[in-house]
Amino acid sequence: MLVRVRSGAVLGVDAVPVDVEVESALGMPGFHLVGLATSTVQEAKVRVLAAVRNVGVKLPSKRLIVNLAPGDLRKEGTGFDLPIALGVLASAEEIPADALAGVHLVGELALSGEVKAVRGVLPLAIEARRAGARAVVVPAPNALEAAVVEGLTVVPVRHLADVMAWARGEARIELRIPPALPDGGAPSLDLADVAGQETAKRALEVAVAGAHNLLLFGPPGSGKTMLARRVPTLLPPLTFEEALEATVVHSVAGLTRHRGLLSDRPFRAPHHSVSDAGLVGGTSQARPGEVSLAHHGVLFLDELPEFRRHVLEALRQPLEDGEVSIVRAGRSVTYPAHVMLVAAMNPCPCGYHGDRRRACHCTTHELQAYRRRISGPLVDRIDLHVDVPAVPPTLLGTGGAGPSSAEVRGRVLRARAAQAERARGKPVPNARLRGAALRRDCAPDDAGRRLLQAAVERLGLSARAHDKVLRVARTIADLEGSDAVRAAHVAEAVQYRALDRPLS
Repeated sequence: MLVRVRSGAVLGVDAVPVDVEVESALGMPGFHLVGLATSTVQEAKVRVLAAVRNVGVKLPSKRLIVNLAPGDLRKEGTGFDLPIALGVLASAEEIPADALAGVHLVGELALSGEVKAVRGVLPLAIEARRAGARAVVVPAPNALEAAVVEGLTVVPVRHLADVMAWARGEARIELRIPPALPDGGAPSLDLADVAGQETAKRALEVAVAGAHNLLLFGPPGSGKTMLARRVPTLLPPLTFEEALEATVVHSVAGLTRHRGLLSDRPFRAPHHSVSDAGLVGGTSQARPGEVSLAHHGVLFLDELPEFRRHVLEALRQPLEDGEVSIVRAGRSVTYPAHVMLVAAMNPCPCGYHGDRRRACHCTTHELQAYRRRISGPLVDRIDLHVDVPAVPPTLLGTGGAGPSSAEVRGRVLRARAAQAERARGKPVPNARLRGAALRRDCAPDDAGRRLLQAAVERLGLSARAHDKVLRVARTIADLEGSDAVRAAHVAEAVQYRALDRPLS
């Protein structure tokens, strides 16, 4: 008897349909699994047979052949356990094969028959809806993310016996959405908590308003990390499309169990010991890295020079293109990576270069070597370089005097609304303007053009840095509510290129 069960395989942030074909025939008893399956999928034979036996089913002594089609697509992961088991049970006439028509299944099986959570359920559910499926059977911990897809019945299961009862019509399994948690009120972090640093706060507002990359440098304890940690409180809320894209990446990484659609923008802060594969993605299974997990959110790199140089260099292409392409033998996957990079560093090895209260003991050679840990091309891709000096003692303990996160966020939302209006309703921040849109929307007036040309000549700015100054100036104009980019806006944008100036 031949039975066909629908499932899927995850490739990057997308899924492709996979047919699990099970045939039971007379012959030497055995279990044969074909279809370019990795060792993890091959191990499903042991898990499936043990799970079936532990739900009280004795399979007939026949030869079982399982084919995962298409045969030229590499199959990975443990999500094929459940569809294989249901195919085997249907071929043994333990459940009606008709009950599986129009149903996509995914899930890992324990030896006891318990159904365990897997990665990538959301893209699999999206593909099932696209293929016209009427229902998707998923592990209970993955049910909320599958429920994001409208027009698709989600059947959450915890045990193989539950699936069998559902297929026989003996039980009805419904998804229960938990009630929304009450609003916790104002965020626990607020920009007003940071004492002083008015220039850095202004730079933070400009960076968030245009989704620009930001580098904060200053002595230890000046508030760099405090400022960076408050960036999420200034960002606009996720749109549904942005939330869906970000949730898909987190689903592929296995971070959405017992969770539905992301409600807050991601904030990822990897330790400086992270590997290049951990930061931009990779490994033999081509998993998404921190830069993709921060998609539509913030990637915070504290103590930037302490990261290994080759790890930081891997960020150059994602920051420029907004995506990461991971190529392995025989396959290539692409993950989105539209992030706002926020980095923090000390100005020198001892941390006190330029500090008026404490002397710096670093030699010029040590200072230059410390700065060279971050390559010029990477610095060139960061829009704003902002000095965060030590807080004067008279301002310590006076948090709350400056603007609150809510006030700044209101101005950010107005600036983002102006950018969306220019982009015909699309949420395209100024940091992503390219080509004709850059020349049309960011062109300064005559005085601003002359000022920018002088800055390029004096500071030796690259063509990329020139364009970044234009984008930042456009954002400053948006915050001011100005349609035109004027010389004052260009002057402030040039001021934020501190690391392009010679060492003093």
